[in-house]
Amino acid sequence: MTVYEFAKGLILEAGNNVKKIMKEDIEIETKSNPNDLVTNVDKATENYIFENILKTYPNHHVIGEEGHGHDLNNVTGVVWVVDPIDGTLNFVHQKENFAISIGIYNDGQPYAGFVYDVMNDALYHAKVGEGAFENENRLPEIKSTTLSTSIIGINPNWLTKPRLGELFKPIVEESRSARAYGSAALEIIHVATGKLAGYITPRLQPWDFAGGHIILNEVGGKGTDLMGDALSIYEPSSIVMANKQLHAELIEQHFQKNNEIIGLLQQRLKNK
Repeated sequence: MTVYEFAKGLILEAGNNVKKIMKEDIEIETKSNPNDLVTNVDKATENYIFENILKTYPNHHVIGEEGHGHDLNNVTGVVWVVDPIDGTLNFVHQKENFAISIGIYNDGQPYAGFVYDVMNDALYHAKVGEGAFENENRLPEIKSTTLSTSIIGINPNWLTKPRLGELFKPIVEESRSARAYGSAALEIIHVATGKLAGYITPRLQPWDFAGGHIILNEVGGKGTDLMGDALSIYEPSSIVMANKQLHAELIEQHFQKNNEIIGLLQQRLKNK
């Protein structure tokens, strides 16, 4: 069994466990603020994935949202980047619109990505160079769009922040429309499937984007930070994920012209 096949089975098993645990009482805690939630399901799912990876591949490394591997940086070999429940607010309040996300890297290079929309039983997966799939159906290349004909994903909370609002409001105004789904992993998948043309956020952790980014690349999309620089799986970053035409338009006509604001944002990210 390849690592890819093992990971595919593991994420499906983890999703089935989530469905079982959801029928019991969910224990909710807050992390950095009252809206930053973690549940017993997040923790149990990450532990399940972590233990099964290391039982099968003891030399692999795991970076997980709920604590595993946060001290890793530039590790050689195979690194799994895991978000056990992406969209925890949705999980708590809606019992849907959340996903399990896994990105696998070998010596710093992407190997495979997985995003499992648990309640819709839709597994999005890709092995680098072999295309991307929704369950067993191959995803087509995504189409190019301009901002004026694009629906973009963006959290409306960012529009209320003084400097970020100055950066993002013109983009929302110029776009055809904007949406917020509450799960970064699923929003990146929406870009990969053409439901969104782009997804933008000023701050995202590696476990939120690792799996989806690999899938997006396999359908001809592009993901970078707001200045167009490559993303790292070892640190948070600003994010723009889009089809290549829209990505270029956003970088060249919006973000690079506001490099002072973005520079301050990137500095804040480094200081946190």
